[in-house]
Amino acid sequence: MERRTKTIAIANQKGGVGKTTTVVNLAAALSARRRTVLVVDLDPQAHATLGLGLEKQQGVSLYPVLLGEKPVEDVIQPTKWNNLNVIPSEVDLAGAELEFGAREDRLEMVREALRPVRESGAFDYIILDCPPSLGIVMTSSLVASDSVLIPIQAEFLAMDGLALITGSIDRIRASVNPALELNGIVFTMVNMVAKLTQDVMEEVRAHFGDKVYETAIPRNVRVSEAPSMGTPVVFLDPRSKGAESYRAFAWEFMAKNPTRFEAPRPEPAADEGKRDNTEPPLGADSPRDATVA
Repeated sequence: MERRTKTIAIANQKGGVGKTTTVVNLAAALSARRRTVLVVDLDPQAHATLGLGLEKQQGVSLYPVLLGEKPVEDVIQPTKWNNLNVIPSEVDLAGAELEFGAREDRLEMVREALRPVRESGAFDYIILDCPPSLGIVMTSSLVASDSVLIPIQAEFLAMDGLALITGSIDRIRASVNPALELNGIVFTMVNMVAKLTQDVMEEVRAHFGDKVYETAIPRNVRVSEAPSMGTPVVFLDPRSKGAESYRAFAWEFMAKNPTRFEAPRPEPAADEGKRDNTEPPLGADSPRDATVA
């Protein structure tokens, strides 16, 4: 079966919008549906790394790859769940804005670092967790991507944040990456009781149309608790409202962003995806069998 790897940047320069939570749980839900996923944590805070049950390690990130000190395959780490791998982050990435600012290839550096992974065809999705700023690392991440997924809260300042990030997409498309697209917008931490929430959602949908995902992620205490346990909520508490919403979002995401020539399968059981329990051996789809050339 032929597979076309898709690189998706999940980005919003406004912090506190559920960006990393969306990275972690979208990746987990996709992996449970037998899609091979590589999360690339580019935020020096390393919250995606921690949320996937890994610890920060000196020299295990994209940073030494960007410096040319390591091949990218040396920093890809497995998680305890089938089909789900991560390139962790580390604190050294915090200095990348200054250190790489003078490089002539600074806009292409993430794309070139990830090229062997993409060309290997080992993964269906490469998901980039971008830092919450419009600096060099985030810009280079957008240059490396096929499309950008924007998580937002349904609040007054949401449209301002959207204008900034969509403006960045337009500039990158016009200069460095003409193929870059807006993958879509997903509402997070939604309180459907509030009239402001409904008004903002209606306004965004009126402006962006079908680029807004139908699934919205509600506020849910289990979603907030999951990172402290190093486990995505879709595995920690599969029947919570947050987990159900992220699974539905992943199904919608996969339908809009197919990587294989096959029809989507029926919705799986809520607890599908745990290594050693519900998931059978997956052969070439297993992270330990997915090799980078």
